[in-house]
Amino acid sequence: MAKPNFKFQKRQKELERKKKNEEKQQRKLARQSTEPEETTDQAPDDEEPTEEAP
Repeated sequence: MAKPNFKFQKRQKELERKKKNEEKQQRKLARQSTEPEETTDQAPDDEEPTEEAP
């Protein structure tokens, strides 16, 4: 019977963990970069609307 290769399993688990953390970091950066855009879109909405008198 073959012996299990624990080093290989450990390395694979570490690689999966690293990949997951990198993806999480990318999502976090993407979310942060979109937040300022939303706040700039909201600024004109705060101004009083100009109404045309008939």
